[in-house]
Amino acid sequence: MDLLEYQVKELFSETGIPVLPSQRIDHPTDLKRLKIRYPIVLKSQVHAAERQKAGGVRIAETTIDAIAAAQSIFNLSIWGELPEVLLAESKYDADQEFYLAVVLDTAVCRPVLLGCKEADIDWESAGEKMQYVVVNQEFSPFYARRLALKMGLQGMLMLSVTSVLEKMYQLFIQKDLDLVEINPLAVSTSGQVMALNGKVIVNERAINRHPEMAKMAARIVSRHTSSQINSILGDWDALEMNGKIGILGNGTGSVLTTLDLVANAGGKPGVCLNLRHAFLTDTAPTTFRDRLETGLKILAADKTIQVILINFLGTIPQLAEMPEVIAKFLQQDRSKIQSSMLGSSSSRSHREESLPRVVIRLAGSEFNAARKYLAALKTQTNVLIVVENLDTAVAEAIRLSKLSAYKK
Repeated sequence: MDLLEYQVKELFSETGIPVLPSQRIDHPTDLKRLKIRYPIVLKSQVHAAERQKAGGVRIAETTIDAIAAAQSIFNLSIWGELPEVLLAESKYDADQEFYLAVVLDTAVCRPVLLGCKEADIDWESAGEKMQYVVVNQEFSPFYARRLALKMGLQGMLMLSVTSVLEKMYQLFIQKDLDLVEINPLAVSTSGQVMALNGKVIVNERAINRHPEMAKMAARIVSRHTSSQINSILGDWDALEMNGKIGILGNGTGSVLTTLDLVANAGGKPGVCLNLRHAFLTDTAPTTFRDRLETGLKILAADKTIQVILINFLGTIPQLAEMPEVIAKFLQQDRSKIQSSMLGSSSSRSHREESLPRVVIRLAGSEFNAARKYLAALKTQTNVLIVVENLDTAVAEAIRLSKLSAYKK
């Protein structure tokens, strides 16, 4: 996930990368209490590229001009995205502009330093102008100096750029990032360097090791998702559709295979969750049991879901606890689940609503005990079906989703 610019600047400032005085603007009236000297630059905080060409970056000389510009930017959609936050920043006169980045090269599984003496890069011809250094061993300032030399820098400018590169690499490693980019790194006539814009891509698998990064990412998700359910899911290891069959799996392969089979058989898939990894908004370590409980509640809280199709293949952690989680779930009241997950108001009518029916496919001898436990549970409820064959599970889920008598 890409962080927004104001969040990137916060990380840069904490790491010691030079950034301009700036202030977050949540409403145009915030500019009446601006702590930055004019002239300023107002920037739309969206993920879309080419904000300046679209009118999302404007210079203001006075408070009146700034408020008018902010009102316009807040109502400006760039590639379908409206900003909820603006960044007010001091204006900076640059004599030169460079491109710098630290990125993970998945081909060699090593970090790579990138640099170019042109910030406005034509990526079709970037290979001719872009310099790079692969960090083959433990990082040292040597790698940063080597890239600066390959870029043709000398003297104090080489030292300044080298210092920025070292701090970028420090941030890259400390936060387990996939990319740290400065575009442009501006250089004034006096030789002072300044990160005017930056980009940070958070590694989805490592985010739970960094609660502060998870909180940043969660703020983005809560703003830009299309429904309350998706704000709980986050954007990783989850697919949001509007069908009647919600899917839980213990791996990307099991989820996507189930999704394809349901769609090909004429069913309508709904929200699909991969329980192998934590959800985006989990700021503390989670177990498989935790994720199973949360996943079941998420699907039950979605009023479009009529059937939950669970496909567990191979092995899962805490196997003995899995049937207990499902049994506990089937004993809950749907309206209470919806209220707790979606934060509905107390004034809403809490009429009795049926839980989604559950179809479970368990493949493998390790699930023998779990199948036996759930088979006994099945005799106590009419909302549970346990099978071993995936095609059978899909067929049962589709059949149940089409039962007109079973409605929420």
